[in-house]
Amino acid sequence: MPNASTSGDLAGRVIVITRPAGTASSFARTVRDRGGVPLLLPGLALRARDDIEAARAQLREALRDDDRVLFTSPAAVRFAAALAPLRTRATVLAVGQGTAAALRRRGLIVQAPTRRQDSEGLLDLPALREVQGRGVALVGAPGGRGLLQQRLADGGARVREVWVYRRTAPRLDRRHVEALRRLRRGARVLLSSAQALANLRDGLPPEAWSRLCAAVAIVSSERLEATAREAGFRHVRRAASAMPADLLAAAR
Repeated sequence: MPNASTSGDLAGRVIVITRPAGTASSFARTVRDRGGVPLLLPGLALRARDDIEAARAQLREALRDDDRVLFTSPAAVRFAAALAPLRTRATVLAVGQGTAAALRRRGLIVQAPTRRQDSEGLLDLPALREVQGRGVALVGAPGGRGLLQQRLADGGARVREVWVYRRTAPRLDRRHVEALRRLRRGARVLLSSAQALANLRDGLPPEAWSRLCAAVAIVSSERLEATAREAGFRHVRRAASAMPADLLAAAR
């Protein structure tokens, strides 16, 4: 475990970051800058779709033909932008502020929830309240609860699913396991994905998983709070959102 700093508002706290492999370096720098000790423990790996040309064709059709184009994650923006220019006359929506920021960096005007940054918050936006007869494209990866698809279909929308990437289990090696065996009880585990939590539970040896569950879980939603408790975490705090600032505020 790296030496902890006592300066900054995290004051040497170990922060376990479960973001997908290869996406947490900026977050880790923020933790260090605030005096914390980041421990990268990816709960997911993100991969491009195998049938890239089919994904590209579906994305182009959605950007050209649909009335609403909804991006479900920053990764969805990144993988979509690698397939085709993100130019559209449709109303563009994002599930949260991180996704919205990624879209704005590409020059798009975006609507996104500010208070509740999840599927429920997204469905409360005015652009999705009246969707009868509207074409609505969901850009992201397969999996998840299916809440958006069901609610939009129930409202009469023509739903198009555009899967531009896929989520897989991460490769956890001896270094991850050894770091968890030395994990301090006061560590914080940042959780914003039920699938990532399930992957860690299934992929870690029992001893390492038990050590992780002894830490304090910082979760991004009420639903994930219940999932974390069911998985074995005894100490759980809920952050205001999945944004890094909110997760770290709850971790202090």
